[in-house]
Amino acid sequence: MSGLEALQSVQFVTAKGKRFAVIDKENWEALIEWLETIEDTNIARQAFAALKAAGGNRQRAGWME
Repeated sequence: MSGLEALQSVQFVTAKGKRFAVIDKENWEALIEWLETIEDTNIARQAFAALKAAGGNRQRAGWME
């Protein structure tokens, strides 16, 4: 299941005048995995942008050997 599908599976309940979102465990885990993948992708993009800005020199880009 994708993160978007997990978000679409949310159901809402009202208790004591407050509205809560309810999602099952499997969908919650899929949503967390999806968000972690997005975060990892952004980190990789930033690292490669730094490498490009450093002219391909890994040391100048701050990469470890």
